[in-house]
Amino acid sequence: MSTDTTAPATPSSDQPSNSGNADYGAKDIQVLEGLDPVRKRPGMYIGSTGLAGLHHLIWEVVDNSVDEAMAGYCDRIGITLTADGGCRVDDNGRGIPVDPYPSGPHKGKSAAEVVLTVLHAGGKFGGEGYKVSGGLHGVGVSVVNALSERLIIEIDREGKRWFQEYAKGGKPQGNMAIVGDTPLAAGRTRGTSVTFWPDPTIFAAEGTEFVARTVLERLQTMAFLNKGLEIVFADERPEKQQTQTFQYKGGLVDFVKHLNASKEPLFSKVCAFEDDDEDGQMLDIAMQWNTGYYEGIHGYANGISTIEGGMHVEGFRAALTSVVNKYARAKNILKEKDENLLGEDIREGLTAIVSVKLREPQFEGQTKAKLGNVPMRSFVQKATNERMAEWLEENPAEANKIVKKGLAAAQARVAAKNARNAIRRKTALSGAGMPDKLKDCSSKNADESELFIVEGDSAGGTALDARDPRVQAILPIRGKILNVERARIDKMMKNNEIQALITAIGAGVGDEYDVSKARYHKIIALCDADVDGSHIRTLLLTFFFRQMRDMVEAGYVYIAQPPLYSTEVGKEKVYLKDDAAKARFLADRPNHKKEFQRLKGLGEMDWEELKSTTMDPSTRTLLQVTVDEAAEADMIMSVLMGDDVESRRDFITSNARDVRNLDF
Repeated sequence: MSTDTTAPATPSSDQPSNSGNADYGAKDIQVLEGLDPVRKRPGMYIGSTGLAGLHHLIWEVVDNSVDEAMAGYCDRIGITLTADGGCRVDDNGRGIPVDPYPSGPHKGKSAAEVVLTVLHAGGKFGGEGYKVSGGLHGVGVSVVNALSERLIIEIDREGKRWFQEYAKGGKPQGNMAIVGDTPLAAGRTRGTSVTFWPDPTIFAAEGTEFVARTVLERLQTMAFLNKGLEIVFADERPEKQQTQTFQYKGGLVDFVKHLNASKEPLFSKVCAFEDDDEDGQMLDIAMQWNTGYYEGIHGYANGISTIEGGMHVEGFRAALTSVVNKYARAKNILKEKDENLLGEDIREGLTAIVSVKLREPQFEGQTKAKLGNVPMRSFVQKATNERMAEWLEENPAEANKIVKKGLAAAQARVAAKNARNAIRRKTALSGAGMPDKLKDCSSKNADESELFIVEGDSAGGTALDARDPRVQAILPIRGKILNVERARIDKMMKNNEIQALITAIGAGVGDEYDVSKARYHKIIALCDADVDGSHIRTLLLTFFFRQMRDMVEAGYVYIAQPPLYSTEVGKEKVYLKDDAAKARFLADRPNHKKEFQRLKGLGEMDWEELKSTTMDPSTRTLLQVTVDEAAEADMIMSVLMGDDVESRRDFITSNARDVRNLDF
């Protein structure tokens, strides 16, 4: 999550807000040298300077070690969060080359120093160092160096240990030099170790404290994707010490079982197969159906999570639809008069991992969210058609269950379509089209419009008084909405509160959802700061994640932060969000004598209080909901909102130490 805290700045009255200096000349042209571009615009390289960007530094270094593993030269990676706030990543790969760079402006420098100080320098641009790699731009470790307060690199090659240290902004503190023999205690004869301390001036907004759970989730996924690779995590920070090792001999089969652990499998077997071709393309696929109603197809290319899919996922989906329909007709489960099952019918309850490796991956954008290599689509489609057809023939009991689940999903799809049409007809007949309970804003500009989803009519009345009617709309909902994790779409479409949400947002639902039609670009869950409020908030987030996921990925979903306590300091009233905030307040003011008033619900707050603490953009704090790792988010939703109570309890207990805010 990221945070939105302040109102937009007011432009100066002297000139338009988008104007520059009228006397624009050569003196205004800047040339940024070395790593300066990274420090000037860090968001271009790591996405943000919040927690997501902070952890991106770890991924950049770890990805280099994983590339060594994919090349077949590394079988162990260690990640340590050090007691003094740094992070150390070590591997037993080949070790970054240390011989002098042969030519150009960097001639004579150690090759490792060039990699650490020059953007777009690396061994992944078509040479023989790496056949398959996730890092393509050559900016990874140099960006980490640029955004660190300090960085140390140690390289073991040919029995010798090489050492170099860098100061703030990636400034070398001496040359790369041998400092002795490779220590036997290191447990390796070769490898690379990078230790870095993030620069707090870069990450000032949310600090430089790494979150163990965030790191562990990513490392576990890497271990699943690289069968047999040992990844060891250690946290040496005071009061957070832990060690955890990930290693999966089953690879993607273990990954699918992990994602389905909190769900009820349709059958125990996992369908898995691998393939490759003469062009160096490789695929590894594993899939299993569960009795739930949501598909989870997760694509990876060279170990990079392609959360927006791409050609490999398209090829898999097309083949799956074709091969299951052919099987159903061949076995006379689908009759001549029956229509083919749609892809969405067949994929209901499917958990699948589609992992491909290729020599020249083409990702859309620096975020690598979508794979664009067209030949990969036909390669995956052909392989899946052949191997999946074989599996269905060899496993007739499981195949029969897949088809019958698809038939039930098709019936629910038709019922849901009828329910949607009924809503549309009702909307057309009623004229205005919006829910009666919605108090809309006057602005028709979605970029500036906000929808507050408020718990109950009483709180809705308070919020109505506190809002800015020009840009803030209020939609009260009654009680706890339907848990969509446990309901098919046909049942969901009959729920009044969900109907109101769909109509108010105005962009459709499920496969019909079109984020470009959303009437508001801030959808804000405004719930009480108590357990019931947290439950309602989670139900809303589950609905958005499952049925309007594009809206979450677009960054339109937020969580309001109403206070749980108030107290007085002198003559000024102070509001505190939760128990943790209250504890921090008392730690800073041990002699505070005033009582704390617990604000039981939004409806009990004065509208002035609600406005100043929670709704006014100039004084409020919002949490933006993001989806960074789709597979893990899918699994967490299933754990938190599914039927497995024990899994939910274990998840909450094991992750309590890393919770920074209890909203999600």
